[in-house]
This record gives sequence, C-alpha cells and structure tokens, in this order.
Amino acid sequence: MKNSKERVLKILNGAQNFKYKLVRDSLLVGIVVGLTIVTYRILASKLAQVFMSIYSKGRESLAFIPIIFMLLTAAGYFVSRQVKKEPMISGSGIPQIEGILMRRLKMNWFKILINKFVGGLICLGAGLSVGREGPSVQMGASVGEGIAKKLNRPEDEEKYLITSGASAGLAAAFSAPLSGVMFALEEVHKNFSPLVLLSAMIASLTADFISKQFFGIIPSLHFGNLTPIPLKYYGVLIILGITIGISGVIFNRGILKTQSMFKQSKMSTEVKIIIPFIMAGIIGLVSPILLGGGHELIMSLKESNFTMIMLMIFIVAKFLFTFISFGSGVPGGIFFPLLTLGALVGNVVGVICISYLGVPSSYMMNFVVLAMAGHFAATVKAPITAIILISEMTGSLDHLLALSMVVIISQLTSDMLNSHPIYESLLERLLEKGTHKYEGSSSKKTSLEAVVHMNSKLDGKCIREVCWPNNCLVVTITRGNTEILPKGETEIMAGDYLTVMTDQNSSSETLYKVTELAES
Repeated sequence: MKNSKERVLKILNGAQNFKYKLVRDSLLVGIVVGLTIVTYRILASKLAQVFMSIYSKGRESLAFIPIIFMLLTAAGYFVSRQVKKEPMISGSGIPQIEGILMRRLKMNWFKILINKFVGGLICLGAGLSVGREGPSVQMGASVGEGIAKKLNRPEDEEKYLITSGASAGLAAAFSAPLSGVMFALEEVHKNFSPLVLLSAMIASLTADFISKQFFGIIPSLHFGNLTPIPLKYYGVLIILGITIGISGVIFNRGILKTQSMFKQSKMSTEVKIIIPFIMAGIIGLVSPILLGGGHELIMSLKESNFTMIMLMIFIVAKFLFTFISFGSGVPGGIFFPLLTLGALVGNVVGVICISYLGVPSSYMMNFVVLAMAGHFAATVKAPITAIILISEMTGSLDHLLALSMVVIISQLTSDMLNSHPIYESLLERLLEKGTHKYEGSSSKKTSLEAVVHMNSKLDGKCIREVCWPNNCLVVTITRGNTEILPKGETEIMAGDYLTVMTDQNSSSETLYKVTELAES
C-alpha cells in the first residue's frame, strides 16, 4: 500500500514540470524527424529520376528492357529480405503506430527506422504506387520512441513523443504542419488532450520549418488561384460527394481483398514483393505518368485535357496498381495514391457536370481539389484532417464550405455502405497475426489517458459509483485549466480528461475498458 502511494505521489510531483520537459523533448523530436524526412524526400526524388531515365532508355531501345526487369527483380528481392527481417515495416506503418499507442504492439525503433527508410526509398524510386507519408509517419514515430528511450523517459511520456514524431513525419512529408497535428490527434492518438496537442504542435511546426528550408514555402499541390464554386452550383457537389464516397468504398475493399489474396497465396514473400516491381517496370515503359504516388498525374490534370476514355483507363490502372503494390506488403503508404484516385474520379465528375449540367469549365480544377478531400474522408474516416490537409496542400482556404460539404457527403456515403476506416481494418489484421505483442512488466506502473464523452457511462457519475477495471486508479481529472485530485465523491463530467494509473502488463486491457466506459 505504501509503495502504491509513493508511486502516485511520484507521478503527481513529476506532472508539475512535465509540460516544460515535454516542450523541450518535442522540439528535439521535430528537429530530428525534420532532417530525417528531408533526407528521405531528397534521396527518393533523386532515385526516382534515375529510374525514370532507365525506363526512358527502355522505350528507346528494346534491348535495354531485359536489363530493366533484372534490376527491378533485384530491387524487389532486396526489399523482400528487409520485410522478412523486420515485418513491422510492411505497408504504410500507420496501423502499427496506432497499435503501439493502444499498447497492443511493440517495435524495435532503430531497426524499423533503418529498414523503412531504405525499403521505402527503393519502392518510391522504382515508381510503385505507394506514398511517402506512411513511411514518414512511421519513421517519425520511431524517432520519437528512440529519443524517449535515449532520454530514459517513462512509458507514458514515450507515447507522447511517438505521437509527436508521427505528427512531425506527416508535416515534413507534405509541408502541412496543421494536418500533421490533426492527423496525430484524430487518427493516430485518437485523443485531443492538451498535452498531446502541445507536443504534436511543437514537433510538427519544427519539422515543417526544417522542411521548408529545403523545399521552399510553395504548397505541395500548387494549382494557383482557383475561384470558389458559386452557391448556385452546389447541387453538383452532392453528386461529387456520393461518387467519391463510392470510390472510397471500392478503394478500401480493394486494398483489403488484394491483401487477403496475397496472404492466401502460396507465393513466397520474395515473389509477392517482386510482382509490383515488375508491374512498375511495365507501366514505366507504357505509361510513366501512372508511376509513383501520383503527384505528377494530379498536377497534369490542370494543363492536359485528357479524354473521358483516357481518364477511365487511368482510374482502373491506378486502382489495380495501388491494390497490388500495397497488397503485396511493400513498405509504402496509401495517402498519395488515394488522393490521386480521388482527383481522377473528381475530374471525371467535373467533365460530366461541365458537359451536361451547365457548370462553367473554369471550375474543373475545383472538382479535382474537392474530390481529393472527399476521397480521403471516405477512406480514412478523418474528415477534419481531410479538410485541413487539402487546404494546406493547395495553399487555399477559399474552398472550406465546399470542401466540408463534399467531405461530409463522401463519408456519410461510405458509412451507409458499411465501409470501415482503412487503418483500423489494417490494424485488426495485423493484430490477428499475434506477433510483436506488447509485453509490460507487472512490477512497473504506467499512466493512461481517456476523455469522457457526453452521455457516456462515466458522465455524471461519482468515482465510487463506477466499476473500474482491476489494478486501476484514477490519479487526476483535468477539467479545462483545472487539475482535480479525485476522491470517491468527485463527480466526473463530459469533457474531463482522466489520467489513470495501472500495471504495465495490463495497460492494454485497462485502456480498452476505460475508453469504453468514457465513450459509450
């Protein structure tokens, strides 16, 4: 009993200076992550130029084609060996980070950082249909955990730095600091606590500042000044939202189905990963604009007047290429490919609305921009991040009303079609494997955080009236700027942030049960 009280007092005393220490640590995380992702982006760009030159030579000389596929086979084999050596680098890495923060998974931060950096670099350079954001988020989180361990921070502080690193990774990858913060809060940490916001904001802004020193302040997708769609044409946005919502459902189900097909096949890991590399070679020789995440393809929609048939071919090819690339298990994200597909589908809807519904052609790019946000919301189910991300990436806040409308309709459409958030679905499959399970010590304590939702089982209840999980103690209640030391008769209110202390080895189960009490 005495030892338990001493641990509680230690946590409470440490909380006094925790905020200032977190600011310093988050700043350090932001600097290291910023430099890491800048290096990653520069090398990926250089390597992509090398592969594009190689594909160009193949189109000029048939004799060079066998050399291309030998090179791609070797690259695929090398990446497959990395995935076999460290399976946690497979895919985007975002579900893995969510599992770690839920205390369901563990990772070797250094091995993941190195292997994800090299493996992701090769996949991006070769032109597979994957994005840089997933690897950037996972590498950022790995840096956060590494710094926490090097500084001997306790486990609860380590989780803040992991979230900060993930936020900084996305910010540096897209030059979108607010999106990095919101994604960390809305999707990764799933908690809007002031401490999470503070640490994520500092790391994200720091990483973005470093990124802009190298890449400038021009938005990732600079379309110039787009005139907002007039209110009289908002009826077509309903059509756009529904169409994009359906496309998001197709994307989610296609990713999961392809992943299942690869898993059920008897092919070795080496063969599975070599397949998308070979596919990249074929596309690089036939239609190089479809290579990579799709940045060049999105930007080309502004200048090129692709026919409806060509757009439909692009959509089908990009869907299949993305499914195979991600389903095979290569280290790469799905952010940019899903934005690209949203842009293509939005372009198709724009052509139809301009041709048959009287919408002026000057608003064509508006359909592209709005569709990207809608596709992200329908797929990831993070609507606030979708709106902020597209606003930052395009450098314009003039479309917030239209963006919000398309995002809401797209997400509602995907919800009605029973489509679940893609990262949650991928995390469930990862947990089913039963590997890399989190293992805590029964002799060590850790603190957890949960926010109380309105009309939940905790809302309006006194501490003593709640059936708390075993080995669980409510240490503090944060209400606004006030920190309350709870007693049995202390009433819990909606909006409260609960800090709960428990044993490390039962932290996953305790977090799940407390979160269930706080949300349902």
